Amino acid sequence: MRIARYASPGTDPAYGLVELVDDGGDHPDTVATLTGDPLAGPVNLTGERHPLAEVRLLAPVIPRSKIVGVGRNYAAHAAELGNTVDANPLVFLKPNTSVIGPDDPIIKPVETDDLQFEGELAVVIGRICRLVPVDRVAEVIFGYTVANDVTARDVQKTDKQWTRAKGWDSFCPLGPWIVSHLSLDEAAALDVTTTLDGEVKQHGSTADMVHSIPELVSYISGFTTLLPGDVILTGTPAGVARMVPGQRVSIEIGSIGALSNPIVDGAQTLGYGDEESPAGQ
Repeated sequence: MRIARYASPGTDPAYGLVELVDDGGDHPDTVATLTGDPLAGPVNLTGERHPLAEVRLLAPVIPRSKIVGVGRNYAAHAAELGNTVDANPLVFLKPNTSVIGPDDPIIKPVETDDLQFEGELAVVIGRICRLVPVDRVAEVIFGYTVANDVTARDVQKTDKQWTRAKGWDSFCPLGPWIVSHLSLDEAAALDVTTTLDGEVKQHGSTADMVHSIPELVSYISGFTTLLPGDVILTGTPAGVARMVPGQRVSIEIGSIGALSNPIVDGAQTLGYGDEESPAGQ
């Protein structure tokens, strides 16, 4: 299933099942509305449907507690930045306020001159869990989505740790929906392609991960309890590069879909006193 979170005029955000129709365009793709939150308990179809083109897709999940990122999980990416691969996964946290959805703007902070994209497969946790054995990881995964682990690379270097460089508002685009039907084997063999203004910058495969999805979930659950809706970013292939306001970055992962966001100048955004929450929420 493809589970989206969406908004339509005059209604509150809702979850729905995305129904893609492959009939040459004779019928529109639709989203069928669900009651409640599929990550919180049982849901049902309401019978209401909307053309997918007429709704606004939101971030498919707002993590209840945390986003856990994994660094240097592709050897070629580690090498391109002059780093080595550690024996254990290199993990960091991103705040849930960094989450935005499809087509929401990535805001370039004035503090960085080297804003970079990192196209990644994201794992969405479906149940509370701790100390998960590798052979039982499939039981705790709700599904997968596309992520962009946006990074202020110069800040990452000068701060010598990653919280600020990866934690600004808008630095975790997620979408377009959560795919819940992939097996672990299928998720371990997906193409990951990132384009900047239509030019291919990254093209890799989840098969190239140093630490597999089961290894990552087991390792992370060994030191922190994972909650439904928590997101694990599994690392990025080689090819990361700078992006600037006015450009658009798009990430496509086979069998899941594509996530696209424009980049805007943070100097033109409002600050203290705003009533607006991050765009994807």
